[in-house]
Amino acid sequence: MRAVALSLCSMLFLAGCGKNTAESEPIRPVLSMIVQPQVQASLGRFAGTIQARYESTLGFRVAGRIARRWVDVGSEVKPGDILASLDPADQRNQLRAAEGDLAKVQAQWINAQADARRQQQLFDRGVGAQAQLDIAQTNLKTTGASLEQARAALTQARDQLGYSELKADHAAVVTNWQAEAGQTVSAGQAVVTLARPDIKEAVIDLPTYLAEQLSADLKFVVASQLDPSINTTAILRELEPQADAATRTRRARLTLASTPKSFYLGTAISVTLTSSVSPRSELPATALLESDGQTRVWVVDPQQNTVATREVRLLERTPGSVVLSSGVQAGDRVVTAGVNSLKPGQKVKVDEEDPR
Repeated sequence: MRAVALSLCSMLFLAGCGKNTAESEPIRPVLSMIVQPQVQASLGRFAGTIQARYESTLGFRVAGRIARRWVDVGSEVKPGDILASLDPADQRNQLRAAEGDLAKVQAQWINAQADARRQQQLFDRGVGAQAQLDIAQTNLKTTGASLEQARAALTQARDQLGYSELKADHAAVVTNWQAEAGQTVSAGQAVVTLARPDIKEAVIDLPTYLAEQLSADLKFVVASQLDPSINTTAILRELEPQADAATRTRRARLTLASTPKSFYLGTAISVTLTSSVSPRSELPATALLESDGQTRVWVVDPQQNTVATREVRLLERTPGSVVLSSGVQAGDRVVTAGVNSLKPGQKVKVDEEDPR
């Protein structure tokens, strides 16, 4: 009887010790993060500028010396505004010469008309010769043709004088001058560049290797360099077929989905390229537990505050991070530090500053 009592006491003592040991198991604080799968992969960020889609380079239609530039770079102009003017001396002299030629031919035309009427009257009375009448009528036609030619020459001379003023043909912003006052230019030589501010686009230079693999699902995010919160999306409108010989880049022009007011011409922007990919999760490299040929992570049970391992598939590895293709889901909390000192089912305390 005494032996039975001692045995029962021993069993109760051991049970009590086991219970105290379980209750005294320390709760381990851990660093962790919430899994947020990615469906877009970044292909890089590139600097660029906001430019006008439509630009035109204007030049004088006649040769001459530039007498004055009427507007500066950045000026807004309206249709008909004078941009620059040539010294009009040559054009004025040509106009005076054309006016003199016209007056001379007009006098000849009046004389030819009178002679033709006179010869017609003499022929009608029977005292004039047919040959003289034919000569007078031919001279009248020739003088008439010369009169039309003189009038056309006068009109051309007036136009030439008007061409000594370079005018804007549409509302635009002056973006560049290629000639200065006092410089002699030839007809058609580039003088000034105008940009239409109503339609803007983003312009960037892409490396050749990236330009050759642009896909239809590629997404461009255009943001102001001064304030990245001002941004919009864009699509590829044009890609230059040849690379620049110096930089080995190809220029890409992007059509903006919307144009923020702060996107002025010349605004510095940064363009981020992303592409759709299968869902994947990026974690710190310290979250990975590799042993026995398996790749696992510790996942926290939010109800019990315990940890358990879960096998994952590694897609990509960098010195500071890993990309997983499967094994974790959105919302899972994964331990990111001290993974080698945890045990399955161990109680943990999640850092309170770590957002859930």
